[in-house]
Amino acid sequence: MAGMIGSLRALGRAGLFSLSVLRASLPTRDFFAELTKEIYKIGARSLPIIAVGGAFVGLVLTLQGYRVLAIFGATDALSTMLGVSLYRELAPVLTALLFIGRAGSSIAAELGLMRATDQIKALELMAIDPLAKAVAPRFWAAVITVPLLTGVFCSLAISGGYFEAVHVLGQDSGVFWSTLRNSVDFHDDFGVALWKSVVFGAVGALTAAYVGFHSEPTIEGTSVATTRAVVNASLLVLMLNFVMSALMFQ
Repeated sequence: MAGMIGSLRALGRAGLFSLSVLRASLPTRDFFAELTKEIYKIGARSLPIIAVGGAFVGLVLTLQGYRVLAIFGATDALSTMLGVSLYRELAPVLTALLFIGRAGSSIAAELGLMRATDQIKALELMAIDPLAKAVAPRFWAAVITVPLLTGVFCSLAISGGYFEAVHVLGQDSGVFWSTLRNSVDFHDDFGVALWKSVVFGAVGALTAAYVGFHSEPTIEGTSVATTRAVVNASLLVLMLNFVMSALMFQ
């Protein structure tokens, strides 16, 4: 019972923290300056791992899918399987997990270090809201960049799948693209990937920021907070993916 009450209290504190971040997101000049900086730090610098991950996911998904579809003589549906599985599930989830590992850990570590070195208290003493200065720009940068990174992931995965299917497995190029175009719907597939990536980016950034912002003011506390942020955010993304898929594909 005590554990359940503690979990509810933690959930309530996280909810109040999220509301405080939204309330602190005022469109000022300083905010947009910090936002631009954070988009580069957590978005542009995440491009290499997202691009490489997307390419190899497309390659292996095409290879394994071709072997399964060949059993039923349905290899022409290879691009359908690739496109639908990527847009609906794999691309937003894997992009979010890679983003959390690359940028979420950075957010938690930076905020934890600010807590350990009393930078957050210094901002408060100067009558500067630390949420507006340090948290809100990182949150909105994640909301903006994760959908864009998901698009990059999808593009590289489809390109990798095309290379594997056409140049390695010998499938006809026209069949690959025509089947993909006829099977992927903008609203049901691409729209789902967009909405999921927005939610996953927001949840990942808020979780990392909350854990880092409330970490113990020590170097060890920063280390623990970074690990906890990655684990908690990754689990939340996986759970939310199931919930959103269940609601969207009834």
